[in-house]
Amino acid sequence: MDRRLCIAVDGPASSGKGTVARLVAKKLGYSYIDTGAMYRSVAFFAHQQGIEWGDAKALARMVENLQFDFTWNGEELDVIVDGRNITQNIRREQIGNGASVVGTHPEVRLALLERQRDFAQKGGVVMDGRDIGTVVLPDADLKIFLDASASERARRRHAELQGKGSSEDFETVLAGVNSRDEQDRNRTEAPLRQASDAVYIDTTGMSANEAALTILKIAADLA
Repeated sequence: MDRRLCIAVDGPASSGKGTVARLVAKKLGYSYIDTGAMYRSVAFFAHQQGIEWGDAKALARMVENLQFDFTWNGEELDVIVDGRNITQNIRREQIGNGASVVGTHPEVRLALLERQRDFAQKGGVVMDGRDIGTVVLPDADLKIFLDASASERARRRHAELQGKGSSEDFETVLAGVNSRDEQDRNRTEAPLRQASDAVYIDTTGMSANEAALTILKIAADLA
């Protein structure tokens, strides 16, 4: 490709956006920015420093001093904050719950917003989240909204949990997916919604590779 694009990928939980965005970034030789990992990082460092996840002002002050970096380690992405590899630390369920809390604070979202935009300034970036095309990068060259039925997304999440040894049943996981959708779509600050100029892709019954290939074809027409 002649032009290095800025690609925004949004979608609800377990729609495949993280996996697909990674595949697209690797194929294009682009940077991949995992905004969800940034919120998890905030929750992790707050926990380390004894800052309550509900203390928005203290969290925002902390974010101002954090340095984020994302580097490829083979096929995996390492999350480096203040020179420390915290990739495994932020994947704990407790930290994921904390990320959901800190992400509700406008002060934290604003503090991370500028960091996220800085990553995209030179192009050659794939960034995924829930408000990338609508709030973070409204002028992105290509906006994608990945979706799938709630039952399909619950199936994926259930399979992932089983792989980790969880005994949680499918109905419980489905209820969780529906609850998360309700929360994400109706939150006051940067709710999940499809940007008016985003390309909608339903990944129900589609593999991650197939979804990535679809995006790559669209990107090739723009570059």
